[in-house]
Amino acid sequence: MLKFIKGHMESMEGIATYPMISLLIFFAFFVVLFWWVFTAKKDYIEKVSNLPLEDEN
Repeated sequence: MLKFIKGHMESMEGIATYPMISLLIFFAFFVVLFWWVFTAKKDYIEKVSNLPLEDEN
């Protein structure tokens, strides 16, 4: 079964672009995430981090 899939995928034109696109999406997501973490306001981070400790009343 694996030989069939490998042989079938090797015959496709441009199949090598899909791993590159997924790598770029993965990299871009984490770059944006790190940018958000380092530029987030400290007041917001403190407020959100204390939410589990607040009483519901």
